[in-house]
Amino acid sequence: MRTRPPSGPGPAWKVPPRSIVAAVIGGLLLGYGARAASGCNIGAYFSGIASGSLHGWIWLPAAFAGNILGTRLRPWFGLGVERTPSSC
Repeated sequence: MRTRPPSGPGPAWKVPPRSIVAAVIGGLLLGYGARAASGCNIGAYFSGIASGSLHGWIWLPAAFAGNILGTRLRPWFGLGVERTPSSC
């Protein structure tokens, strides 16, 4: 019985350095945005809808548009779509 993967002492990470930098910068921007907005954006969405506020309903199309924009900007920053082989 093996206790280690065959490639060495630990699992091999195959994450490009550019993706790591993008993830760190994105995380910092998300944290800054949550702090500047005085709370979590998901909390604003759910609380806004639960209280019947308009800002909760505006959040959904704005977040959707932001996701589309972010996805389309990835190649501009040299980040491609990372695909992993399917196990199916």
